[in-house]
Amino acid sequence: MCGIAGFLHRTQRPEAGALRERVLAMADALAHRGPDDRGAFVDAAAGVALGHRRLSILDLSKAGAQPMTSACGRFVLSYNGEIYGFASLVRELEGRGLRFRGHSDTEVLVESIAAFGLEATLSRLNGMFAFALWDVAARRLTLVRDRAGKKPLYYGRSGDVFLFGSELSALESHPDFRGEVDRDALGLLVRYGWIPAPHAIYESVRKLEAGSLLHVEADGRERTQRWW
Repeated sequence: MCGIAGFLHRTQRPEAGALRERVLAMADALAHRGPDDRGAFVDAAAGVALGHRRLSILDLSKAGAQPMTSACGRFVLSYNGEIYGFASLVRELEGRGLRFRGHSDTEVLVESIAAFGLEATLSRLNGMFAFALWDVAARRLTLVRDRAGKKPLYYGRSGDVFLFGSELSALESHPDFRGEVDRDALGLLVRYGWIPAPHAIYESVRKLEAGSLLHVEADGRERTQRWW
């Protein structure tokens, strides 16, 4: 299964130790999704932190640990899901001279993004996934959800901070999170017995819709688009 979580501070940027402590607390709220390992990536200058809880399946070694950085150093990925038939991508990347460090589809995904770009990679993917990608060069955080929305992904703002996670419990674990109940969402829950995307129970939180991605720039600007 795995769980992802993280945040971006738009203006106020705590020091690296505080960022790491906060993102690990968010990730640990998802320990039931990934009991095998935990990890964190911090870019203190940008106010960004990515966290991960791992359920080891394809590659049990540390070579599959997350968040994972591409070989070129530009992209950092925190990923939940499964890419079906990723061996074809492995062959394509090896044909371009890439030598893989491990055997996980996580590495295949981040190296495909580095080689082909995000949108071209998405068009190649067959699977279920939700992931967060930090572009070190562009200073851009991108959230992506699979075509059918099999894997969950929540996001929202709380003051200066943009937050995301596989479950609401991750967002709730950030010290700056303030959750006010969305009455419209509550009405949807009473009417349907569940809350359809993009709504969530909190006013400040949304579900990323299936087949969509969300770009968040370092200055806080957001742009959502359908990729499928």
